[in-house]
Amino acid sequence: MTISIGKNYIGGQWVVGGAGELAVTDPATGALIQHQALADAADVDAAVGAARALVNSRALSGLRPVERGRMVRRMGEFLLLHCDEIARLLSRESGKPLWEAVIEVEGSARYFEYYGNQAETVEGRSIPLGDDYFDFTVHEPMGISAQVIPWNYPLEMTARSLSAALATGNACIIKSPELDPLSCAYYALAAEYAGLPAGAVNVLCGHGHHAGAALVAHPGINQVVFTGSVQTGIAIGQAAAANVVPCVLELGGKSAAIVRTDADLDNLIGNIRWGIFFNAGQVCSAMSRVIAHADVYDRVVEAAAGLASQISTGPGIEREQMGLNMGALVSLGQRDRAQGMVTEAARQGARVVAGGVASEQGAFLTPTVLAGVEPSMNIAQDEVFGPVLSVIKAHDDVQALAIANGTDYGLVAGVFSRDISASMGLARDLRAGQVFINEWFAGGVETPFGGYGKSGYGREKGREALWNYVQTKNIAVRI
Repeated sequence: MTISIGKNYIGGQWVVGGAGELAVTDPATGALIQHQALADAADVDAAVGAARALVNSRALSGLRPVERGRMVRRMGEFLLLHCDEIARLLSRESGKPLWEAVIEVEGSARYFEYYGNQAETVEGRSIPLGDDYFDFTVHEPMGISAQVIPWNYPLEMTARSLSAALATGNACIIKSPELDPLSCAYYALAAEYAGLPAGAVNVLCGHGHHAGAALVAHPGINQVVFTGSVQTGIAIGQAAAANVVPCVLELGGKSAAIVRTDADLDNLIGNIRWGIFFNAGQVCSAMSRVIAHADVYDRVVEAAAGLASQISTGPGIEREQMGLNMGALVSLGQRDRAQGMVTEAARQGARVVAGGVASEQGAFLTPTVLAGVEPSMNIAQDEVFGPVLSVIKAHDDVQALAIANGTDYGLVAGVFSRDISASMGLARDLRAGQVFINEWFAGGVETPFGGYGKSGYGREKGREALWNYVQTKNIAVRI
């Protein structure tokens, strides 16, 4: 295995970029990890050319689906075989604890297992038109799938789209994130290990305004998949629309958990630990708001603050064991943005009952809990993307529901209650693409994920995601 971390991968070859290079540093210490080559518009052209040659050859789409599925599954096998080294690199470049990085590698491998097994299940159907016709549908790959990857889960978000696209016979161009691009190189190595033909997987790093913009506006691509901010998603959607290229956009979130008076508060606190403090809160579906009924509000605030005070922060690479620990945010800029939002919330009248302290060195912010948050405050409306929980008081289910639905976002939501009828009623009325009851992040690779409103459109994960990567052709035969 030839490891070329820091280079781009086009048409089966490791290449440098035409836009120079950037320094990838450890956000916990500021130490240099590696220089990463940056792609320019010419490199994007080369990647599109390699992908188009693969599409035209039908070397992937023309395979029997079970053969293609086996290749996809082997990519997941590669990740597991090299889990330790990949996780260590991911931990250093992203700042997340090593044990969280291991979870991300294993979760990435699961996507390739799932969609590899789905490859031979994408079937057409026959349509009765009477005795004079034989009519049927087939599903064909979109062609070239351009995938712009976020920095919060660089491996898992790549796996989510890459696995489904390959399983349905598409050629893929990955634009890795600038803040933590290094671990994405392992997907090129995984493609080689799996025996995928050259051009099926291309991996580029480049600045969003340069390589990213060139990729999503390229007339030679057939689809864009993007996860990231609303502002960037709008720009990408507009660029793709100029070429009438469809998009799957998974954008921001400001997700809320409604806590009723009959909730199991011990279970709630356990879910807060995962819901907002996993990956330092840098999760689009994070539990950033808890809307607690007045009768339990004070108890929820106290318990959440107690939890936050127990979570230690420090370099992720030193945190090998799962526990009450948290790593750095991905960058100093991201840390400062989150802390600035906490400061502004306090100025508007919220109370910082735990955390809110930035370290003097490294991109660390202590786990933070805010009480006295009003729905109109910026902290209750805007995505923080950091370890910051806002606790909001509601007097009944009607008010709680109005607060939960009172943002521009609609990615996920949750209900904590022992009353299943009340929970199901709230789940029906919550404006979100996925609703969790009594367990935040319930579900898995098998369950569809995507948003309402400004959280985007299209669905990732589950069977639904496969239809992003195919188009339906109808064939009618006159007998």
